[in-house]
Order: sequence, then structure tokens, then C-alpha cells
Amino acid sequence: MDVRDAAGRWDALASRDSSSRHAAMELIHQEVMKRIETLGPIPDPQSSSPPAMDDGLSSDLNTFLAHVLMLSKRCPYEDVREKCICLLQKVQDVGVRIPRPMGNGPSRFIPEKEILQVSKLDERIQSIFEDAFAVLGRLDNISLVMGFHPQYLESFLKTQHYLLQMDGPLSLHCRHYIGIMAAARHQCTYLVNLHVNDFLQVGGDPKWLNGLEEAPRKLQALGELNKILAHRPWLLTKEHIERLLKAEEHSWSLAELIHVVVLLTLYHSLASFTFGCGINPDIHTDGGHTFRPPSLSGYCVCDIANGNGVLEEMFGNQQVSELSGEVEVLMEKMKQLQECHDEEEASQEEMATRFEREKTESMLVVTSEDEECVPSRDVSRHFEDPSYGYKDFYRRGEHVPTLRVQDYSWEDHGFSLVNRLYPDFGQLLDEKFQIAYNLTYHTMATHQGVDTSMLRRAIWNYIHCMFGIRYDDYDYGEINQLLDRSFKVYIKTMVRTPEKITKRMYDSFWRQFKHSEKVHVNLLLMEARMQAELLYALRAITRYMT
Repeated sequence: MDVRDAAGRWDALASRDSSSRHAAMELIHQEVMKRIETLGPIPDPQSSSPPAMDDGLSSDLNTFLAHVLMLSKRCPYEDVREKCICLLQKVQDVGVRIPRPMGNGPSRFIPEKEILQVSKLDERIQSIFEDAFAVLGRLDNISLVMGFHPQYLESFLKTQHYLLQMDGPLSLHCRHYIGIMAAARHQCTYLVNLHVNDFLQVGGDPKWLNGLEEAPRKLQALGELNKILAHRPWLLTKEHIERLLKAEEHSWSLAELIHVVVLLTLYHSLASFTFGCGINPDIHTDGGHTFRPPSLSGYCVCDIANGNGVLEEMFGNQQVSELSGEVEVLMEKMKQLQECHDEEEASQEEMATRFEREKTESMLVVTSEDEECVPSRDVSRHFEDPSYGYKDFYRRGEHVPTLRVQDYSWEDHGFSLVNRLYPDFGQLLDEKFQIAYNLTYHTMATHQGVDTSMLRRAIWNYIHCMFGIRYDDYDYGEINQLLDRSFKVYIKTMVRTPEKITKRMYDSFWRQFKHSEKVHVNLLLMEARMQAELLYALRAITRYMT
């Protein structure tokens, strides 16, 4: 029996009723011990000869134990965590090797001790995590890292639940398959694996997972939309939309297409967040645990691979001491810019010139990690044309056209179109955008009572500028004042080629700021990118409709 067959047992662990959880744990305990008995006699652990076990039964038990391990670390209910720890200990006591987590927590960029621990939560986080656990049957590492910002996490989970599980134009398995296609475009194995599991859980055809060519032609037809939105959304036209809506027996309806576009843009941008925060595989998935015993030194190879070594920390501390005053300099620049606002405003012509200059410059900010990333067959089978990307676009010297927000904006145009074709969802999306944009604790590093609106606006508008989106009332000269080169390199990489983000790049910007503030930046980048892609898709649909 694999984990999918045990769905009812796992689901009951998400109940807020402790007696229901207790009964479910009893059944899981019995099932595990029965599986161990089925394997036959357990060999002496000191014996050099490997145990003679049925590979299928052993693999099945290992999958089960990995899920129990995940619950022992991630379940928001203390009673379930404790019972899972006891169960794993009992399994180990009878001579069966148990799994242990790989890596150091949810992120390879952020120390585990700084990420909110499930067992040390305030009341609001506890409630949000319980809701998420009830819906998903897990607390994934993305949610744990977003837990730095509960207000945003609540909105994100609500939006995701509506998009993936509530009534809507697309079938449940198609939603997850489109999520796989979108995440694969950026080689995001974390999200691909997550949605492969969910796709199978809701009854998706396993043959589709062999490659895009095995999926129905209707889904294959989304390949071009997927690659254009991910890399060059400004090239999307009403003709692309027309081909999808008028493909005879393989046609999409307008309502379905809105659902598709929201899924694609969400998972392109969520791939950016996943890479930007260095999200590790979830404990119960491939790469999240191992059955190998820990090394004698207590220091695992994966610690080195994830950049969590002592030397790295010492080097980071040295850099911080060398950069004292970074925050104060940025605050002083914000103050000076505000004073300039009060004194004089640039002309419209000058504002337009500054936008074009910043847009052109954004194409020239290249990363120091600018090597080719060749996607593995495991991921690339889920999308077409792996060579299509941003790099050969800017190398050919093509120009990003300008989309003026006064001509097509989310608030005045996109919002109403989504709400009309996918009722109520526009409201949820708008709430998520607003929370990310307006989120503030009035702090910068150790400073309190700071108005950060100017900085947040500069980050949001810089990302939109890279997509050719212009706000007529914004002075783009502020961007160069507030965002230094290392920060721009990070932003550009995370938005355009997130698969190339490294810990060194994450560490190199805002070195005096807290990790929670860097996660906040990543939320801004994710939502600004999603809105930019969405604007171009919705504009193309609007042009088709008119």
C-alpha cells in the first residue's frame, strides 16, 4: 500500500479533533508494524550481508516511513509529532533503518533556527498552518518560509486553494499538469515533484508524465503560451490566443484560458520565489530524506552542498562587519529623494527618458553566474523548445516595447476581465497583489519607524520596467539611487532566470538586513513578476475579444 492508498489515514491527522487524530495514528501505527512483519525476519544490524527483502514491500515501507518522518517534523499538532517520533523509534528498535532529514531545514539560504518552527508558533500562525495542513495534508517548505509574513501567507494559501481545488473551468488533474509545465520551464524540480504527486493523487494519467508529447493535444498546444509568458510575455498577441480558442476539437474556452493563464503565471513566479529563497526538497520527497546513517563526524555531505558550513557563516559575518552603515546610507538616500520630490518634479519628457534609460540598462545587467543551464531530461520532457529563453533575446539586441499602465493596467482592465470569466478569483488575486505591495513593519534592519514605501515602489517598478511596463507618474531615476548593482543582479536573475540563483547572490545584497526582510523582497519580486506576465496575457485576450 502506498501513501495514496493511505490518504484517508493521513487526512484524519489534519482534524482539529484530537480523538480523531489519535484514532488515525493508531491505524498508521498498526499498518507500519504489519508491513514490517510482512518483510520477514530483520537481520542482525552488525551483519555484513544485506537483508533479503522484497524490493516492492521495502520501497512501500520506506515511502510510509518518510511520510511519518515529515509529520514528526512538520505537523502543526504536537500530539501527532510526538506519536510519530515514538513510532519511528519503535521501528528502529526492531532493527529497521529509519529515514532522517537531509539538509538543514526548509531553506539552504536561511538558517533553520531563524525560520519559524512549527512547535513554537503564535496563535495566528498556528491557525494558518492548521488550515494549510487540513487542505494540503502537509506543511511544505514554501509555506514555512512564507511564515515570516503571516498576512501574506494567509492570502497566498487562500488563492492557491481556490485555484487548485475549488470549482473552476479546468479539471483538477489538468490544473496540476499545467503547474508542472510552468514550473518545468524554469527547471524547478521542487514544484514539478510537488505537482506530479498531486496530479497522481487526483487521478491524473501517469502516461502524461512521460513527456508533453504523451499529454492530450489540447494541453500540448499550451507549450508556446507557456514559453512566451515565461521568457518574453510582451511578444504575446491576439493571434496566439485565437489559435488556442479556435483549434476545433482541441479548443479552449475563454474561461478555461483565463484559468490556464493564471496557473502559468503563478507557477513561473513561484519558481522564482522557490529558487530565490533556496527552498530545499520537502522532507518526505526525493532529496528531502535519506536512509543512510549519519556520518561519524555528525557533518553530512549535504550540509556542504547546501552552503551551510561554518566557514561560510564566518565569511558572511566578516562581510557584514565590513559593510556597517549600508542601511543608514540607503535611508539617507530615501530622505534626500523625498526632499527633492517636495522641491521640484521632473518634466514628462525627462520622466520618459529616464524610463527608457532604465529599461535599456536592465537588459545590460548580467549575472556573474552567466553560464548555460541545460535542463535535465527529467524536467525538460514537460515543455517544448528548451533553448528558448531570455539570453538569446537580449544578445540579438531586440527591443522590449513599452506598455504604459494608463493604456492597460491590472486595476482598470485585467481585474474585471478575470472576475468576469473566473468569478471571484480576480478579487483574491488583487488582495494578494495588494498585500505584497503594501506589506510593511516600518523597519529596516535594526531601525524602527521607517517609511519603506519609496523602496518597495522602486523594487516593484524596476521589475515592471524590465518587462517594458511604464508608470507615467514615476521618476525612474530613483531606481539607480535606491537599488545597487548587486541587488539589481539578484532581481534580474530571480525574475528572468531564477534557476541560476546561488547562495552567494542571495548573500551579496542587503547584507545587514534580516532574512525576513529578504523573504519580503522575494514576495515583492514574485508578485510583480506574476502581475507583469498576467498583464500581457490579459491584454492579448482583451484584444482578441474586441
